[in-house]
Amino acid sequence: MDETDLREILDVATYAPSGMNMQTWHFTAIQNKELLEELNEKIKGAFAKSDDPRMQERGQSKTYCCYYHAPTLVIVSNDSSQWWAGMDCACALENMFLAAKSLGIGSCWINQLGQTCDDPEVRSLLTSFGIPENHKVYGCAALGYAAMPPVKEKVLKEGTVTIIK
Repeated sequence: MDETDLREILDVATYAPSGMNMQTWHFTAIQNKELLEELNEKIKGAFAKSDDPRMQERGQSKTYCCYYHAPTLVIVSNDSSQWWAGMDCACALENMFLAAKSLGIGSCWINQLGQTCDDPEVRSLLTSFGIPENHKVYGCAALGYAAMPPVKEKVLKEGTVTIIK
């Protein structure tokens, strides 16, 4: 991915609303293939320790890749002591997805680090990436250029929108 595009996506993320404008979030963009593979292996290791059979299956899979082999993964974390932390991260991620779309870049929300960021091996790697110790990962954005998926007709579930005048 072009550095200019990545910087634009990260910049747009910082314009998202933030509780009391404290901006306690942190954005970590990884484009190093070996580090992404190492992160995936640490996540799989955490899944393998889970009591959930679905997580164990992912942890033991030879082909499982939590970031779908995207060339860029942006980890969005925040100070877990702030009650608004998750909401701030969700807003920032949405801004990233919209910016990526406008630049012709595919994106996907990735949740696995939110489930595994407290695992000691995963946490150690996150710390080595510069993610603050007091931060929890609330979501990630996998970014890359993808083939255009087929356009599906949007069908809105009845009762989804209410307008009161």
